Amino acid sequence: MLRKWHTIIPNSPMLSVYLWVIFCFLPFFFIFRKSSYIEISIGITFLMLYFIFYRFSANSKNGLVYMWISFEMVINIVMTILYGYVYLSIFTAFFIGNIRRPVGFYIMYGLHIGFTVISTAIGFFVELHLFLSQLPFVVLAILAVVLLPLTIYSKNKRANLEGQLETANERIAELIVFEERQRIARDLHDTLGQKLSMIGLKSDLAARLIERDAQQALVEVKDIRQIASIALKEVRELVSDMRTTKFEDELLRVAQILKAAEMEFLFEGDKESLQVPPLVENVLSMCLKEAVNNVVKHSSATKCEIAFHQNFKEVYLVVRDNGQGLAKKQAWKTGNGLKGMRERLEFINGTFKLEDENGTTLTVSIPVAITHQTVTENLKNRTK
Repeated sequence: MLRKWHTIIPNSPMLSVYLWVIFCFLPFFFIFRKSSYIEISIGITFLMLYFIFYRFSANSKNGLVYMWISFEMVINIVMTILYGYVYLSIFTAFFIGNIRRPVGFYIMYGLHIGFTVISTAIGFFVELHLFLSQLPFVVLAILAVVLLPLTIYSKNKRANLEGQLETANERIAELIVFEERQRIARDLHDTLGQKLSMIGLKSDLAARLIERDAQQALVEVKDIRQIASIALKEVRELVSDMRTTKFEDELLRVAQILKAAEMEFLFEGDKESLQVPPLVENVLSMCLKEAVNNVVKHSSATKCEIAFHQNFKEVYLVVRDNGQGLAKKQAWKTGNGLKGMRERLEFINGTFKLEDENGTTLTVSIPVAITHQTVTENLKNRTK
């Protein structure tokens, strides 16, 4: 239920320490007010039992946790009526707020409020002077018993819903990617399937005719060339219609990521001068995204520089940081991120280079023109 049994307030370890200090010392002030050794012994015993029950309730699962909380409530009642110490109820209230099941939470929450109010009222009749002397603190304790469980329960519920929402968004993104792949596969099959079959049949026919009828074999070869040109045109149209990631938009997103990571961001180049096919821009944007993600995750850097320039032959992207370098982060060098980047770049005949000196420098170079031969060769290499 709680991450650790001694964590009273999640995400606030120091405040939990202060509360435990109060828990360990303040009750003895109320207990040692009694003159009888029996009353003092009973008070110390109940205090130790509360500590034990609290530990058991933090480590229990299923229905046992409600039993231990019930024992804590009984000790709260005894300590309030006999010793005027109502503040143990605050510790129980913190714990009740971390109950995840709605039915269990509201039952224990209602019982705890009722028992705390009733025992406090009885305490006023038993030791009126003691309760009047600490009346403001008693009122605050009752307010804490009422408000704290609801606040903690709502916070945990919201965090749980946010986690579920994040999981659902990731699943939706996976389904969108899967559907997009299915669509691309259907389009490629419908676009290229018939034409590739035709090319294969005509190639076999040309091979058989080349010795018997060279003229007719030449006609078949010309038909193959024409079909291949049509297929290439359709593939280019299909690629241009695909949803691409704009380099300029991705640059804005990585700037936000670096700002959130508290890294200084420097950019060099004219992003508006990018003139490349959509496929190249898409791969370039994905490389930029992966490189910056690696910088944020692995580099422990304080500054990230991104440089971009293009000439008539190639596009260059350089991502440099002043972090600890790749030598201490094998996961960066061998992870799936760089593997995916390498595969995307190989598909369009691009390359990347990593340098580990005074930080890490990633240099990506991509040819501006993607030739028919390059795409065909890479497709063959990936299908081997």
